[in-house]
Amino acid sequence: MRSPFPGFPPEALQFFRGLARNNKREWFLSRKPLFEERVKEPMRQLVDALNLALHDFALEYETAPDKAIFRIYRDIRFSKDKKPYKEQIAATFRRRGAPHHQGGYYFAISHKAVAVGGGVYLPEPALLLAIRQRIAERHEEFRRILAARPVRKLLGNLQGEQLSRVPRGFAADHPAADLLRFKYYILYKELPASLATSPALYKAVVDRFRIMVPSCTS
Repeated sequence: MRSPFPGFPPEALQFFRGLARNNKREWFLSRKPLFEERVKEPMRQLVDALNLALHDFALEYETAPDKAIFRIYRDIRFSKDKKPYKEQIAATFRRRGAPHHQGGYYFAISHKAVAVGGGVYLPEPALLLAIRQRIAERHEEFRRILAARPVRKLLGNLQGEQLSRVPRGFAADHPAADLLRFKYYILYKELPASLATSPALYKAVVDRFRIMVPSCTS
C-alpha cells in the first residue's frame, strides 16, 4: 500500500540540528517561517493521515492536529534549563473526552530519533491506584499482552520509573510485585532519525499504534 504521507522534507531535520546548536529566540524567530512550512505543516499532514488509520482500530483516539501537536515553546518557569524551544516536534492522541493523564498514543520527530509509544504517563494518584489494582487482579493477562511477539518486536519491554518497594496497600510478595512498582506504564521505541524523511515513517508509526490494541497482539 502506498503511504499517504511522503515523509518530512530534509529541511525539517536540518532545522532541529540548527536549533540544537542555537536554541535562542533570535535564531528561531528568523527561521519561524521555515519551521511553519517545513516542520509544522508536514506534521499536521501526518497527524491527519494517522487519524485515518486510527479510525480503523482506535476510533476514540482520533485527535485534531491543533489538539494533537505539542507547542514548540518550552515552559521554563520552574526549570533550570532555560532553553526556550523544544528540540523536537511531537503529537499525542488521547481518548476523546479523557483528561491528559489518562493515556494514549505518542510520537515525536527530531534530528536524533523518531520516537513512538503509548500508555499512561505520570497519571494522577487515583488513576495510578486504579491501574495498579487492575494489574493486581489481572496480572497474568497483562503479562501475556506484554510478552506477545509483535509487541516485543516493535516496542520492546514495558518502561517507566519504579518504586524501590511495592506500594502501600499491596502485599510485598504479590505475584505482580514487579509490575506494581511502576510509577507509570508506557511502551516506547526510538527509531533512526532518517526514517522521518521516508514514506516508511507512516507505516512504522501505525504498526506500533495498532499493536498496542490488545486484540491485535495475538
